[in-house]
Amino acid sequence: MSDLFDRVTTQQDALKKLLAKIPGFKGYIERSDRRSADKLLRETISDKYQQQWQRLSSIQRDLVNAGKIEVIDDIEIAAVRLRQFIDRIKTAAYGYSGFFDAVKINEAELEKIYQFDLALMTMVDEISNAIDNLEVSIDTDGFPAAVRNLNQKAQDCVDSFNKRSELMKFGQ
Repeated sequence: MSDLFDRVTTQQDALKKLLAKIPGFKGYIERSDRRSADKLLRETISDKYQQQWQRLSSIQRDLVNAGKIEVIDDIEIAAVRLRQFIDRIKTAAYGYSGFFDAVKINEAELEKIYQFDLALMTMVDEISNAIDNLEVSIDTDGFPAAVRNLNQKAQDCVDSFNKRSELMKFGQ
């Protein structure tokens, strides 16, 4: 996660670098850079999950076109959870505690947030694998288990983001 922060800080313009030399202003810039890095990170995460949601939607369309409507409801649960997760990532407030924010995030808490972010990035692979498994198990006895697995993975994403949000709110 520090790669994103480093990328944002190395792209500072001359004025920002000059202002960083003003006593007390450097901390404000660092918080601003963290907000920019957080925004970039969450856009990246949401894009990766959006690709998986589109894959799942495509599978649903194929099932409908093949007349297998009876299985759509079960798959729709995962699709709705993923959509909810993506929307929450996109619309949540950016940053790790602004200059005037009531809740301040310290370095230890920031490290926990980065761990959640890393988990969210790796969970996209779990979702992808679950969708792969779902796709190959259509018309097999393993299909119900593949649907349950996908639904659980989608719920895990929502739960992880909820935990991250709680940490951001309360700095626990």
